[in-house]
Amino acid sequence: MLTNLWHHISAAPHRSLFLAGALQGIFTLIWWVYDLAGRYAIFGASTAWSIAPTWAHAFLMIYCFFPFFIFGFLFTTYPNWMNGKKIAKHVYMTTCILMIAGVALFYTGLFHEKWISITGVTAILVGFINAFRSLQNILIQAKDQDRRHAAVTSTALLMGCMGVAAYILWLLTDSLFFLDFSRQAGIWFFLMPILLAVSHRMIPFFSSRVLDNYVVFKPYWILWFMLTCTIMHGLLQLAGMTQYLWMADLPLAICALFLSIRWGLLRSFQISLLAVLHIAFAWLSISMLLFGLQSIIFMQSNASTWHLGMAPLHALAIGYFASMVLGMASRVTIGHSGRPLVLDHFTWQLFIGFQAAAVVRILPELVPPVSQFAPVLYLIAGLIWLTCFSLWAIRYIPVFWRPRIDGKPG
Repeated sequence: MLTNLWHHISAAPHRSLFLAGALQGIFTLIWWVYDLAGRYAIFGASTAWSIAPTWAHAFLMIYCFFPFFIFGFLFTTYPNWMNGKKIAKHVYMTTCILMIAGVALFYTGLFHEKWISITGVTAILVGFINAFRSLQNILIQAKDQDRRHAAVTSTALLMGCMGVAAYILWLLTDSLFFLDFSRQAGIWFFLMPILLAVSHRMIPFFSSRVLDNYVVFKPYWILWFMLTCTIMHGLLQLAGMTQYLWMADLPLAICALFLSIRWGLLRSFQISLLAVLHIAFAWLSISMLLFGLQSIIFMQSNASTWHLGMAPLHALAIGYFASMVLGMASRVTIGHSGRPLVLDHFTWQLFIGFQAAAVVRILPELVPPVSQFAPVLYLIAGLIWLTCFSLWAIRYIPVFWRPRIDGKPG
């Protein structure tokens, strides 16, 4: 029984890593909802953690949730992109086990001693490095292949390694520089470049497979320009020059909006499995517009009275990052289980619920009169995420420990 279970879970990279990511998506929101409820005295009591909860939450989302799905996806797609050998089982399972152990130790340290969390983050870093090296080897060995998207994602993975290392240094030294670098690198040098590269490569491709008379449009100049804007945003954040972020954010928002239209956002609603990717990408233009508007407000004398708070970041993190991960993970899980590439109505409803979580989270900071209800709305947004993601996990997790229905390996 256990042997068969292990065989199926380890049969392909996405199985173990998506499984762990699904569970982590539940655990981290349970912990966060519990903390919010106690902090705002909605129910329960405020808990003293070994690490400030805001920065623990940021690390858990940036480096302990999204990477499970990113590694599961890249371990699967890199050999296809590069026409190379499949990733060896011991490689992706090593990354998965190290990250699971690291996350477990991080949670344990939150309740007990910080050094336990430091040990956990170190294990996560080793898992990151293992993933980066194996994917980088495929990139180096690839010949006569288009390596541009893979080069972007590999560089971003290296920055992710640096971001995790910086978090360890912050835990050891309490230097805010390392904390700030870890946060900004994780968002702007790690997650954004990877999701931009994946979006640029996969959304037009998937669209061309199901939409009639679809013309693939993915010029590289716009990808390089958007990546430049992303890096510029991160550097300006690190330099504390938030009033100039609009110079990077507004052009990025315009490019994202242009691509949404050009890629056929409205046409994508014909196929729900495709629409989830287009809707997720549409959040990129919305979030960057909010970032740009926030930057312009910072330049004004009355910036202290209204500055959008964390709304731009959560529009990006929940709207674009999380929604894209949910859409891609659903597609990979369905396709690599031998099932027809069709998104069932239940999963579609869960995805719409995810969009509601994003709206509820950013509403108090976009509509000042609603701000008085902010704590409750923050908690509601967390509960919506937790509910939708838990139901998604219940729906898809059994697929990871069962054989493909078409009898094929993997």
